Amino acid sequence: MRRYVALGLCIALTACGTWGRLKDVGRAPGLSETQAPPAPAAEPSLTQLSTAQRGGEAADPPVAASASLFRNGAGALFQDQRASKVGDILTIRIDISDKASVSNATSRSRSGSEAGGASALFGLEKIVKRAIGVDSNTLVGSSTESSNDGKGSTTRSETISMTMAAIVTAVLPNGNLVIKGRQESRVNFELRELLVSGIVRPQDVARDNSIRHTQIAEARISYGGKGQLTDAQQARWGQQLLDVLSPF
Repeated sequence: MRRYVALGLCIALTACGTWGRLKDVGRAPGLSETQAPPAPAAEPSLTQLSTAQRGGEAADPPVAASASLFRNGAGALFQDQRASKVGDILTIRIDISDKASVSNATSRSRSGSEAGGASALFGLEKIVKRAIGVDSNTLVGSSTESSNDGKGSTTRSETISMTMAAIVTAVLPNGNLVIKGRQESRVNFELRELLVSGIVRPQDVARDNSIRHTQIAEARISYGGKGQLTDAQQARWGQQLLDVLSPF
């Protein structure tokens, strides 16, 4: 009974996945919704303060939080424009061109031999030879030999070169910035997605408000996608299931 239940559950899950893919036939992958990042509230400027009409007369304009010409959230004249607080945007320059090649070889061998005997054994050597058929001169003899040979090599190469924008999502107590960026691009029926997140130091942000990917701590860079080309490069679900379950 359990066998039939497990088989039915597997067929149901497969049917659900197949139906979901059938609905996407002839359609391009959808883009995700743009999410509003957290950002501090900005005070309206003096020119943005509107007047409300009361009984045909203009009401007094609302009082601003401060009388400064530069409101919170506005670009200051002499302030550093580099990202420093939640909601700020900075540019990430990704230039990954890593190559690694590792090769090693190990060879080991050992051999040994031992021999022992007695040319005279209190006159009993002839009796021993007749009894066990072994000459007393070669009573003990041993020989051992072992060898081991191993080789291994690894070659890896990755290349990603692009520029994208990220948003400061949090400021740590020590002043470091937590950033997160997401970029999606769709060409015909193929969707490409780039995700970047990590922690940066404000001192590492360049004057043009950019930072290199090598200066991001706890960096998580994901470049992938979905669509017809990606689907063609993957094995069918039946083959993947066999690869997992087959012991051979």
